[in-house]
Amino acid sequence: MHFTTTSEAVRAWVHGWALSRGAAEPDPAPWGFTVTTGPPRHAVSHVLTTADAATVREVTAGTTRPGVRLKAFVRAEALAPWIAPGWSLSGEPGHLMSAPLHSARTPALPPLLPDGYRLRTWTRDGVTHARVCAADGTQAARGQTAVTGATAVVDKVETHLAHRRRGLGRLIMRALTDAAAEQGATVGLLASSAEGRALYEATGMARDSPLGQRPAGAGPGGTPTPRITGRHA
Repeated sequence: MHFTTTSEAVRAWVHGWALSRGAAEPDPAPWGFTVTTGPPRHAVSHVLTTADAATVREVTAGTTRPGVRLKAFVRAEALAPWIAPGWSLSGEPGHLMSAPLHSARTPALPPLLPDGYRLRTWTRDGVTHARVCAADGTQAARGQTAVTGATAVVDKVETHLAHRRRGLGRLIMRALTDAAAEQGATVGLLASSAEGRALYEATGMARDSPLGQRPAGAGPGGTPTPRITGRHA
């Protein structure tokens, strides 16, 4: 782990993640932070810096309205029996991962693009975006990163199905981490889905902590209610 504790890593991650998602500044609470993203969904995430049965039950008992998601950095199977009635038992397990970034003084190697693909990067409102387009102009892969202090939070990395197994995901990661190092970041952080873990490990990311997630939206007795779920762990 590139932080002293998991709580320290979560605090660094939540501020960069909120910036990447265009959310308001994380609202601190005794158990962690609440992050509210803007329109059109106004989704709310309760991010726990530490998690135990009593804390999870207290937080989840406070609201069961659709659009609320819990993020706790413990194993998903450990989280399940702690949540209060009114929350869905579904939720994709994930991982908090980190890696040191190369010094900005070290010249970055040019990206190796497959024939016919083009890479574009730009920064807007504190968030650096990377896009790879195919020869016909369609988007093949994308990702973004937000730098807060010495930490760069990588977010929304994905490769379209038709363009997988060509190294585009690693190319996006490379472009984002190079850009973050140029902005002064020394550590990269991301919340990965189980599916994305292999890609991030191939780029040098190490697993720091499991990530369990649960959306509000399933009433007592399993009665479903509308819900809004998050993405990218």
